[in-house]
Amino acid sequence: MTPTPVTEQAAFVLAPNPGPMTLDGTNSYLLSGPGSASSIVVDPGPGDAGHLSALATGPVELILITHRHHDHTEGAAELARLTGAPVRAADPAHCIGGETLRDGEIITAAGVSVQVIATPGHTTDSVSFLLAGDGPTGSVLTGDTILGRGTTVIAPPDGSLGSYLDSLRLLAGLGPRFVLPAHGPQLPDLSAVAQEYLAHREQRLSAIRAVLARLGPGATVAEVTDAVYTDIDPSVRFAAEHSVAAQLTYLRGTGGPGPGPGFDGP
Repeated sequence: MTPTPVTEQAAFVLAPNPGPMTLDGTNSYLLSGPGSASSIVVDPGPGDAGHLSALATGPVELILITHRHHDHTEGAAELARLTGAPVRAADPAHCIGGETLRDGEIITAAGVSVQVIATPGHTTDSVSFLLAGDGPTGSVLTGDTILGRGTTVIAPPDGSLGSYLDSLRLLAGLGPRFVLPAHGPQLPDLSAVAQEYLAHREQRLSAIRAVLARLGPGATVAEVTDAVYTDIDPSVRFAAEHSVAAQLTYLRGTGGPGPGPGFDGP
């Protein structure tokens, strides 16, 4: 597995973990500035020996995590052992020899400058990473907050649709940055795709409002899912129910993000 360059400062190795929720697999990114012999690894992905070896072919200064789900973090401890690099994440449970990430901080390593942007919603600990100096527009690693195709699952209680919508608005305000998602292909315009995500969420909310008006405010998650997701593949029915639950929570105003293990998938 050879890293595939996608921008001036980023290349990726596709992890061998494809599936309904991981799309083609996890994109593990290597960030490096011009002339730097070392790199920052973002989201080591699964604990696959061949995949981790591909990430560790050169010196690694730092390992960063976008959020806690196992398809992003499973290989972090072994990669840290192989390279001696610290692991930093917003969730301290996934930090190894490194500090917890702070919203707005700027990290300088491997010849690149990385700004941490808190983007909760998919999970409470979700962050994105802005590479402002990456090419003419800069780039943003969006984790599972924005995917290369499809949409993101919001799973209560760890996920919150209200927080997610706020994060999408924040990302839309960053302008036409190049998008480096954790699953699926890279995209050319962050602002445009974030606006598309916002429009999609509003369409879903409108559909659920209509279902509640017909079935009554006490309609169950299963009933609403049946009415809104009429052509859902059975293999991802559970993901649709997670999203419906998050949207009902948002519409009913009964709560927000809370502690919990979250949902292992995008």
